Amino acid sequence: MIRKNIYKWHRICSLIIAIPVLLWALSGFMHPIMTNLRPAMTTQSIPVESVDSTKIKLSLQQVLKQNKIDSIYSTRLVHIDTNWFYQVKTSRKYNLLYISTKNGNILAKGDWLYAQYIARLFLEGASKKDKMPAMDMSMPMSDGMDCCGEAASTVLNNKTGAPIEGASLVTQFDEEYKTIYCLLPVYKVQFKRNDGIRLYVEPAQDRFAVAVDKNRAAFTKFFDLVHTWGWINFLGKGRLFVEMFFTGLGFLTALMGIYIFFATKSKKVPGNPLIKARRNHRYTAIIASLFTLMFTFSGFYHAFSKLGGEEKEMKSVIHGFAASSINLDLNKLQTIVKKPITNIGLVQFDGKTYWQVYLQSDQKSHKSKDLMKTMSADAALVTYINAADFSVLKNGDEQYAKSLATQLSNTDPNKIVSAELTTKFTDEYNFTDKRLPVWKIDYPFNHKQRLYIETSTGVLAKNTNDAELYEGYSFALFHKHHYMDFAGKTIRDISTMIGAALQIMMIIIGLIFYFKWRKRKMKIT
Repeated sequence: MIRKNIYKWHRICSLIIAIPVLLWALSGFMHPIMTNLRPAMTTQSIPVESVDSTKIKLSLQQVLKQNKIDSIYSTRLVHIDTNWFYQVKTSRKYNLLYISTKNGNILAKGDWLYAQYIARLFLEGASKKDKMPAMDMSMPMSDGMDCCGEAASTVLNNKTGAPIEGASLVTQFDEEYKTIYCLLPVYKVQFKRNDGIRLYVEPAQDRFAVAVDKNRAAFTKFFDLVHTWGWINFLGKGRLFVEMFFTGLGFLTALMGIYIFFATKSKKVPGNPLIKARRNHRYTAIIASLFTLMFTFSGFYHAFSKLGGEEKEMKSVIHGFAASSINLDLNKLQTIVKKPITNIGLVQFDGKTYWQVYLQSDQKSHKSKDLMKTMSADAALVTYINAADFSVLKNGDEQYAKSLATQLSNTDPNKIVSAELTTKFTDEYNFTDKRLPVWKIDYPFNHKQRLYIETSTGVLAKNTNDAELYEGYSFALFHKHHYMDFAGKTIRDISTMIGAALQIMMIIIGLIFYFKWRKRKMKIT
């Protein structure tokens, strides 16, 4: 009687979940294919150049005074072709000014122009000299054109490669630029090409976020509707309950199917189409059931974990600096560090102000510039120099990371167990967290809380603990097959596709069996 009821409920539940699981499996099968058919970028990392001191005619304090700027929140050096600028943040909100190091003039719409400049570098690359391809100006530059005019002309009159249709600031996540991309604010730079490609870039850090063309946009829309069920977003968190219902039912159905397989024996009746259909379903399903249990369990757990969760919010530490107190002396900094300087930053902790001095590495990186493939980044070579007495702070980056963690978590700095530089994505700090390198700061409380800190921006990249880690491991291992990482991304993708394909086969063969069984039953009655 129990076995008969299990048969009955297995059949009923299978029919209920057939279409949802088929859609999940189909989109899951396509996902690895689409991640490998991404829009082609020349690079995802702009070549690091040492600062050309001959281009720095005016100090930072001089240009701030010239433009009557009394305070700033951050600064660094950027260039558009051969023209260098101080990139200065003048408010707590996103407001970047680009001030010429040559004459102190402000580049009009500087952030808008610079976003287009770096987007083209990501898409089309630089010349052998790490500069933009030679510009073909639609109008000859006059002798009176200053560096700001030259920089604007470099961007706006570039005739090599695809034209740029537009660039706009993105300050909120939307249907195309989703929360999984993490970085905000960014610029959306649209190129005039047949594939409709647009790049999302972060000018504040010269960072590539994502590229979207027509194919990727179509698949993202398909995946959102079919796999993550965006079509019922109007239910709010009710969507999660719907997902939990079907994944939970799928898990139970798979368990009932496994019970039926081991509790019964397959009949052998040559020429009987119903028996043949039952055998096909039986052996296909028992192989696929392992993947079914993995996918449905991790999917249920993932949805459940979001019930009490909040949207990812970027937290950071921002300090203001009075322009009158800033004394940037690049030559003196260069004398102290004795290596080519690639950039600077200005930070404050423990009541003192420091210059972050980024240096050219002795070893040239030979890594691919595709972060999704390498899953790692080079550690920044940075020295912290006291802005008051120009003394060097030992282990400055680590000390700053600990200070940021203390401020962001509002905890006792003496409670920090360890600080470790992270340059590779792991199951805990993965590709969806985007930022590298970061410092991992460990605490003994709150289920062994860990904070991942990006010292170049003062941003809390991730806040996690053991309780959250369980769900992360579940989704990474059971849903995305990261247990195959030892064999490489290609083999992991193949494993995922095999698991999804088996679900499709199991459902189709099961439906064939069901309709053959129903047809026979109707004949008997």
